[in-house]
Amino acid sequence: MNRKKKLNKILKSRIKKMNAKKSPLSKEKYISKAERANIEALQNETENAQPIIDAQ
Repeated sequence: MNRKKKLNKILKSRIKKMNAKKSPLSKEKYISKAERANIEALQNETENAQPIIDAQ
C-alpha cells in the first residue's frame, strides 16, 4: 500500500505542477524602474504635446 500511495502522490504532484504552468498568470509581467521611467516620460510628452495643438 505504501508504494502505491507514494507513486500516486508523485503523479498527482506532477499533474498539479503541469496544470499550474498551463493556467494564466495572475501576476503582471515585471517592469524595471528604468522602463517605468521611460514609459512615464513618454506619457508626459504626449500630455504636454496635446495642449500645444489645442492652443493653436
